[in-house]
Amino acid sequence: MINRGEILETIEMIDQQHLDVRTVTMGISLLDCCDSDPKAACRKIYDKITRRAERLVRTGEDIEAEFGIPIVNKRISVTPIALVAGASGCDDYVCFAEALDSARRETGVNFVGGFSALVQKGMTPADEKLIRSIPRALAETELVCSSVNVGSTKAGINMDAVALMGRVIKETAGLTAAQGGFGCAKLVVFCNAVEDNPFMAGAFHGVSEPDTVINVGVSGPGVVHNALKAVRGADFGVVAETVKKTAFRVTRMGQLVAQEASRRLGVPFGIVDLSLAPTPAIGDSVARILEEMGLETCGTHGTTAALALLNDAVKKGGVMASSSVGGLSGAFIPVSEDEGMIAAAQSGTLTIDKLEAMTCVCSVGLDMIAVPGSTSAETLSAIIADEAAIGMINQKTTAVRIIPAPGMDVGGTVEFGGLLGSAPVMPVHTGSSAEFIRRGGRIPAPIHSLKN
Repeated sequence: MINRGEILETIEMIDQQHLDVRTVTMGISLLDCCDSDPKAACRKIYDKITRRAERLVRTGEDIEAEFGIPIVNKRISVTPIALVAGASGCDDYVCFAEALDSARRETGVNFVGGFSALVQKGMTPADEKLIRSIPRALAETELVCSSVNVGSTKAGINMDAVALMGRVIKETAGLTAAQGGFGCAKLVVFCNAVEDNPFMAGAFHGVSEPDTVINVGVSGPGVVHNALKAVRGADFGVVAETVKKTAFRVTRMGQLVAQEASRRLGVPFGIVDLSLAPTPAIGDSVARILEEMGLETCGTHGTTAALALLNDAVKKGGVMASSSVGGLSGAFIPVSEDEGMIAAAQSGTLTIDKLEAMTCVCSVGLDMIAVPGSTSAETLSAIIADEAAIGMINQKTTAVRIIPAPGMDVGGTVEFGGLLGSAPVMPVHTGSSAEFIRRGGRIPAPIHSLKN
């Protein structure tokens, strides 16, 4: 039974420690929307999304009101559009992004994800058309998100796709220069992308998923930070147990919301993603959790070890709370979305190299990082290749969401507002990677991929 003390504790976590459900995301399969006529396909996409997600926002608001649990975003993820648009005869897939954006406006959701392609082993003509359409698609739509999976532990890394993505990111930044390169904040390049991720910008609805599903992403860095204050000075065994217990409570809340949304919408419940997703708000920072463990500043020596403990303890606590944990599930380290990370980057303690090392032990990867607008496409591709290699070798999901801020140099700040926050422009290495990227081809899968 839930006792009075636990209820009051949960109220305090919501009211004072920034505990929330970050997103209720409805995944929708669009495979039955394929059509040789692109206009017909777009019409089918719009009709299906607006029909299936018609009550999503209202249901989320009702649950918020009845349970007193904030649900920050209501979102939609769809089948990777390259798989749907490939049946059409058009050479430009921007119209499909516009159909997604129109459906988003009609349903009232915050984001729609799935303008995506899976090219870890090679690109079909449809994949390449979609990738080349990304810059215009993200510039000409408001809140459509895009992702491309360029590598996996089983397939290796598609370096032709990596090279292309560097150019796509540069073009996207240029087309959205008036918004500080905002288009790049809606674009993620993955290795080992998962099919049930509820978080943007990387969410898409995998082909092995049901026709429609509800996935929920919870948050709670502030809750974990507050819990660790109570065990200040204790050894790391106590720290790990404290994080586990806190993650357990957060995950149970997320599962409650997910099951209630599933029941009310008549849609299967998929997973709870228990990632610690920070915000720019004071007291809602993963960096501050690491500093609470004894680091003077996030990024200093010991940061990777502290993050490894945090990520592992979050996962262990979550899987005890729910048998349906999925998505990414761990600790996110998006620079622009975490006030502690921003402060550490501005002080020079947190660098891209240190962030790369941290991604070896946490969820996802180099996230919401701004670099000088003059950064070359080849350098961006090399950063993607490094991060994909970490994911491929370590059998984990890694990603890059990077913004070459137009007209800005190191020391500047890109302002996005809301959950996306502000990103200090960080330096990159000046040595050229161009010849490396021009080689193309595929980096083979590691030996431990042979598991059959």
